[in-house]
Amino acid sequence: MQNGEVGAVAEDGTGDLKRGVGALEKFKKSVDALLADFEGSAASKTKVADQKITRASLSGQNACFAEADGLYTQYNRVHSSLVSLSKSLGDQIEYLSLGVHAAAVGLDNVEDDVRRRFYEIQTRLDKEREEHAKAEKTNDDKQVDSGWGAE
Repeated sequence: MQNGEVGAVAEDGTGDLKRGVGALEKFKKSVDALLADFEGSAASKTKVADQKITRASLSGQNACFAEADGLYTQYNRVHSSLVSLSKSLGDQIEYLSLGVHAAAVGLDNVEDDVRRRFYEIQTRLDKEREEHAKAEKTNDDKQVDSGWGAE
């Protein structure tokens, strides 16, 4: 098998999938570039988190304006979701990069701090996935013919 081939059958006939180190290194560079671009963009977790508004900016301090209250509540809900999504996306890209590195050099050859970071991200992503699944199960909103409504 040539360096860079993916999915070839092992020479001993076991049928094990092999991967080329060159292909993994190229893929890792692409993932690292994506992570760097993401962290430098307006979608990075720190830049998204900085995009906040105050309630007073919508109708003045202590003004009774129900629509402004509703808009502010929804803005904060969406903003929190975007911050969470941005952080999760950054984590997933970093997780993928670390995984490709480990596959290329072998798990036993990965530094302890890199291995620890990989498992920290994995644990956090698993927890987020479980919380999301739990939230979907407890959601009382049901789709009806005319759109979404609570039953």
